[in-house]
Amino acid sequence: MPIKDVFLPLFGEPRDPTLAAIEKCVAVAADLGARITALALEDDAFVRPKVVFPDDPGPVERAREASNMQQLLNAFTNAASRAGIRAQSRSAGVSADQIALTLAAQARFSDLTLIPVKPHDSRTENIVETFLFQSGRPLLLCPEQHVETLRPEFESVMIAWDHSARAARAVGDALPILQAAALVRVITVADDEAAAITQSGHSLVHHLREHGIYASFETVQEGGSSIGKVLGSWAQSHAVDAIVMGAYHHSRLNETVWGGVTKTVIGQPPCWVMMSH
Repeated sequence: MPIKDVFLPLFGEPRDPTLAAIEKCVAVAADLGARITALALEDDAFVRPKVVFPDDPGPVERAREASNMQQLLNAFTNAASRAGIRAQSRSAGVSADQIALTLAAQARFSDLTLIPVKPHDSRTENIVETFLFQSGRPLLLCPEQHVETLRPEFESVMIAWDHSARAARAVGDALPILQAAALVRVITVADDEAAAITQSGHSLVHHLREHGIYASFETVQEGGSSIGKVLGSWAQSHAVDAIVMGAYHHSRLNETVWGGVTKTVIGQPPCWVMMSH
């Protein structure tokens, strides 16, 4: 099924890399031929304490947040106008602890969510986590630190294949992107080439062929480094435009703990990363 409806959440400060990431996200939606919807959220002033002291910075902070939100919306509107894409946007105020859940709920009405990602940012990680496990939809992460070199067309795509149900879900969600790519590689990080690993990779290649996707498969040595870092280094050295991968976590005493690969990639995506759970 083609990707026709894309969601772009707008939050945070309008830093130059963030504004550039919004531009790139709109360009991706345009390349997909999709409609894009943006939602900007700020802390609702009405949920703040009603007791105001003379030196209370609250009104100043609220004015700054409103200004930040408007700058993000303006950047989106201008980018959509330049791209000639069908677009709509709106803004709202919610309590700070509901921002991630509100955005994730909106994402359920789209085929794909695009999220600008600051490196090693706890707020962004929380929003990404909430999207992955509450929206039921795939995400496309846009790394702000690499925004100048990102291309909106995904000519070279890498599938990070770990033989899991999560990875299979990610491949299914990414089929429209994989079908449009000129080069698709299936990569498994492993220090040995066991028969089961090889069989799994080649089985995926055969499956993709039924969808008109002619992919290759290879294993990459872990070599004592983390799998996340190996994937990132391989993607950068092979000029990969986008990585497709599954995301996972486990809960311990009601606290979400990311899997190592997921945390590494979300903390510092090496390129566009499409994730599903």
